[in-house]
Amino acid sequence: MLLRVAAVKAPRIHNRRRVTGSSGRRREGRESEPQRPNMSRRLFTSAALLLFVVMVCCGSGGAAVTGVKESSDPQFVWNKIPEGETVESLGFPSLLKVGSDVFAVAEAQCKKGQDSFTGIASQLLTETEEKKDNTPVEVLNDANTKTQVLEEGTSPHSKKVDVSRPTTAVKGNDIYMLAGKYSRAAATNPQERGAGDWGLLLVKGEVSSEESNKKIQWNKNQRLVGTFSDGEQDSLMQLVAGGGSGVQTDDDTLVFPVEGKKEKNGESNDGKTVSLVIYTSKDTLTWKLSKGMSADGCSYPSVVEWEEGKLMMMTACDGGRRRVYESGDKGASWTEALGTLSRVWGNKHEEQTKRVASGFTTATFENGDDNKKVMLVTLPVYSKERGSENKEKSELHLWLADNTRIVDIGPVSEKDEDEVAASSLLYKSAGGEDNNNEDKLIALYEKKKKGNDETSHSLLSVRLTAQLERVKEVLKTWKEVDERISQLCPTSSAAKSALADNACSAAMPTDGLVGFLSGSLFDKIWKDEYLGVNATVNNNEWVEQTDNGVTFTERGAGAEWPVGKQGENQLYHFANYNFTLVATVSIDGEPRESPFPLLGVRAGSNGGKKLMELSYDSGKKWQLLCGDETNKEHSSTWKRGRTHQVAIVLQNGKQVSAYVDGQRVGNALCELKNRDSEEISHFYIGGDGGSADNTESREGVSVTVSNVLLYNRPLTFSGGSADVEEVTDSPSKDIVSPPGNLQPTETVSQSVEEDEKKAPPATKPSEAPVVQATLQRPRQESEAKQVTTVGKSATTHQLPANTSQGSVGKAAASSSHAVGGATGDGSTVYESGLLPSLLLLLGLWGLWLCEE
Repeated sequence: MLLRVAAVKAPRIHNRRRVTGSSGRRREGRESEPQRPNMSRRLFTSAALLLFVVMVCCGSGGAAVTGVKESSDPQFVWNKIPEGETVESLGFPSLLKVGSDVFAVAEAQCKKGQDSFTGIASQLLTETEEKKDNTPVEVLNDANTKTQVLEEGTSPHSKKVDVSRPTTAVKGNDIYMLAGKYSRAAATNPQERGAGDWGLLLVKGEVSSEESNKKIQWNKNQRLVGTFSDGEQDSLMQLVAGGGSGVQTDDDTLVFPVEGKKEKNGESNDGKTVSLVIYTSKDTLTWKLSKGMSADGCSYPSVVEWEEGKLMMMTACDGGRRRVYESGDKGASWTEALGTLSRVWGNKHEEQTKRVASGFTTATFENGDDNKKVMLVTLPVYSKERGSENKEKSELHLWLADNTRIVDIGPVSEKDEDEVAASSLLYKSAGGEDNNNEDKLIALYEKKKKGNDETSHSLLSVRLTAQLERVKEVLKTWKEVDERISQLCPTSSAAKSALADNACSAAMPTDGLVGFLSGSLFDKIWKDEYLGVNATVNNNEWVEQTDNGVTFTERGAGAEWPVGKQGENQLYHFANYNFTLVATVSIDGEPRESPFPLLGVRAGSNGGKKLMELSYDSGKKWQLLCGDETNKEHSSTWKRGRTHQVAIVLQNGKQVSAYVDGQRVGNALCELKNRDSEEISHFYIGGDGGSADNTESREGVSVTVSNVLLYNRPLTFSGGSADVEEVTDSPSKDIVSPPGNLQPTETVSQSVEEDEKKAPPATKPSEAPVVQATLQRPRQESEAKQVTTVGKSATTHQLPANTSQGSVGKAAASSSHAVGGATGDGSTVYESGLLPSLLLLLGLWGLWLCEE
């Protein structure tokens, strides 16, 4: 069957005055029209019923969908590929769990002669689930027999419908697939419409009941977006399915990522792609497009639900870095997660931006007495080496994140493969149906085919047994290290409780703690206890390992903890905006050359510029270097052999502070000036690696650095006891303003809650479901005005100020006023002989709407 969603257009605007009654609602009439007494409820109901019948007969729509009509038209059918047509390439993979079965679904690029078209390929992954040795298995290698195409009409004049970029989700035993694209030009100008251009489609499917040959059967096809009104200025020109996987949230909302393309209007963002979501609640007949969207130039979105009601969206963006956004209001507003996941992963290799969709899912594991929810990500890591036929080589890697820490679990694909691209992930918990108390993690990914065709891909799937065990080991380690941190005193001079055996009166916090360097030193590698990013020591012959750290015996020694220096993927990218670096130090010698660096930050591509540095001198003073400013000195002095706690802090990308035993160095925050666009290269610890050839400068230098802690947020300290006084909010929730091109682009639309506070009194809601498909720019791009749309419950939505009167939101508002605007109004109508005329006029007006 074919489900069609008809389009409602806004009524033409005549020169009539709208009169507001005592309730604030409006009715239409002449300016001099007198008030009339109420007509009877029965006669008014008859008039309203006639209008309702006319409207139902005509259908309804606009960008707001007020009805879904099933069509019995047998000319729209899913068919197998006939002989003479072949599947050339597979892409946009997704994995579906239906009951206990797992299916692979992908876009099939088909060809017949010079003509190309898209179909949907799917396959049950029986072999993949049975293999436990992490060996990739090619799937859909006989794609011609497993691909279906959607056709309109009957042979030999049938037209194939565009079902590109399939994006799938499961709700119960029903499979939902978003596919295709919507073009405003094609919707408003038939000459721009290509063959089979249906717009954005929602296809419903189910698994066949044939046990020996299970497959997906696509049954119903629903057109989500029919048209945008002519002349709408502040909308997107195009919508396409995001590809990959959607998500069903805890409140049974289906969410699909989509891409939009902005209208070219002479601005710098002409034709830029943005990422957003489309979602439905309770049923699949009512859909809404999110008001908020990503920054310009972000595409290939992947979406998961992280916490209840909180969505995370990962995108591949201009500039070569992936941005991650958070939303707690179903996309009404998006905030870039700069303090955690955003801009960690690169999508640029050899000066060329690589845009592919990521595998992105969540999983919950038992971790001791607790349950730990994490995010799992698959992305390609590019190699400098070249593969067969001089092709680029890349490996697909699995990453583990808990929205604070990130660990590279390792490769998923085989080493001898050429370039890999888009991927999808699926986690099956041990508690699921027929899982034999065994959890499974499965990846499905694209791989370039061998040969001369650079655009042709095959698909491989792999069960990640070893990687899943590694994930559990990392989570166990995180828990153990957290327990160790909770036992650390800030310094040896910190107050110890007399009531317990050497217990700290105030231990270091673990919230926001990302990295920890202690006593694990192997050759030149100073291991991160959280298994994230290791530090590297310089001049290993001048380094000695201690129980909880490292002793550096020469100035030319020291350690580097990389940030931007990591290269393509930077797990500590948050350090460009907010961080706290804490260490315990003991100075065992007096340097002849002053000052001697303890903790510092270098910026620039080669780390050539010092941004900040905490050092000590031969006069037993502490000094803070802040950019190009002169050093600030601490009022207290350091003592030989005494243990001190030291810390450097960066806040909002510019404000620098340093602490020694809880006391700030200097009386105020230091402001970094002229930072421009330089990103942080690395932290240096126990020395800056310089002056290694100066024998005089090396004499008398000996410093032990232990228990180095890196936080992804600024901390403040107080008092000589160095207790942590205040812990700021997570940077992902802060408004961050770093300098230059580090400035985060936060695309935040006005929230639904703010809209509702400003909303005028709503009219009585219509019983028909409404799709609010208003496409908007970020609020910083245009001022907004408000209109009220009516559906099952009236809500206020924001529209850009320049939106024309024929916009989608206006159509919904106009229809709502027409249907329910007079209910409860203070104005009245006489019950008289004019009623038949009124009924006739209502009927004629309804028919006029149908013709429009």
